[in-house]
Amino acid sequence: MPDWTEHVIWWHVYPLGFVGADTTGHESTPTHRLRQLESWLDYLLELGANGLALGPVFASRTHGYDTTDYFEVDPRLGDTADLEHLVNECHRRGIRVMLDGVFNHVGREFAPLRTALADPAAPENALFRRTETGELVSFEGHDALVTLNHDNPAVADLVTAVMTHWLHRGIDAWRLDAAYAMPAAFWAGVLPRVRAQHPDVYVLGEVLHGDYTGFVADSGVDTVTQYELWQAIWHALQERNFFELDWALTRHTEFLGTFVPYTFVGNHDVTRLASQIHDERHHPHALVLLLTLGGTPAIYYGDEQGLRAVKEQRAGGDDAIRPAYPDHPADHPADRTADRTADQNPAGQATFVLHQELIGLRRRHPWLHAATTRPLTLTNTGYVYEVTDGSHRLVVALNLGDETLPVPTDAAERLAGAAEQGPAGPTVPPHGWAIFG
Repeated sequence: MPDWTEHVIWWHVYPLGFVGADTTGHESTPTHRLRQLESWLDYLLELGANGLALGPVFASRTHGYDTTDYFEVDPRLGDTADLEHLVNECHRRGIRVMLDGVFNHVGREFAPLRTALADPAAPENALFRRTETGELVSFEGHDALVTLNHDNPAVADLVTAVMTHWLHRGIDAWRLDAAYAMPAAFWAGVLPRVRAQHPDVYVLGEVLHGDYTGFVADSGVDTVTQYELWQAIWHALQERNFFELDWALTRHTEFLGTFVPYTFVGNHDVTRLASQIHDERHHPHALVLLLTLGGTPAIYYGDEQGLRAVKEQRAGGDDAIRPAYPDHPADHPADRTADRTADQNPAGQATFVLHQELIGLRRRHPWLHAATTRPLTLTNTGYVYEVTDGSHRLVVALNLGDETLPVPTDAAERLAGAAEQGPAGPTVPPHGWAIFG
């Protein structure tokens, strides 16, 4: 894994939603909306992040995951010059950039697919998977998404060319969409060719469950999406069951022995954290976990303002979790600038400030990137854990209960959160949290 990843904290943006583009397939007028993101880069830095993880930016018809041309920027966002300008502006501010590569499948208007459908004898037919009866294989039942044939060396050549093309233009990292659906051996063939030209590239594979360690080892990716931890965090806080979280952290510690997972509590595919956890008093606990556990953390845009939204299993069911942002941060309803007050959105204000506080703590303790945990106290509603890299240590206490939580620590200093010092040591108030060092 590249050395720079130890210090990166991503702000994850779904561009088509962020700029308010139509994703129904009815919009055809080219625009230059991607430049709208430039006005949010200082906001990203103010938050404390230093990485911009972009969802799909390549030409497509609808939601961006139906790619029609890997070498062209989606006209609803702009053009190559717009993307290069955004990358340059990011780098000028010290911000890393990650693109989303949808290399498992393509949209129906992908030019080689249209050629193949028009001529059964065309060599382009070999680029796509087919069933034994000759039917094109769709991705997870979505007929509009056609799966590439990853056994064909021409597909590996295409993916290698796409990845290096955009790395040449300045990006720093790739997210591999639906990596779980592709053979690990495919990536083991592609990534060495990419890294031969760009040795510092960071490669993240989207993997939902299963053998994370095995996939990293067999594919050559740097890391995978830690969905197990995401599930355990929100579910443990919602159900007040820290035993579930402790089990997931045992697994997480095992992963850290091999690779540093990409960690998150929200993304473009899941219901917002603030809507998953019904008790608002426990929303901060999720962020405390994200920013004190080992991993490379990502903040999904809007979570830093406490946005709520539910993902629905229907056409357009992702729209609510992929909202439009205004052209400038000063127009945001939860903005903290001088011409607005916290009274307009006090929850958003407090959530943003908490992000700043905990990201700041994370930056003062960069060793947390690969640190592991062990429980000190474990009940359904009380969890105290030590996080350490062997040379440094923090103690984190999370309380979901109605009684104070004793903290078994000799740590002299409370670094964040609320606690009281009693005769037997510190305690955390009901539904509170604290970090000690």
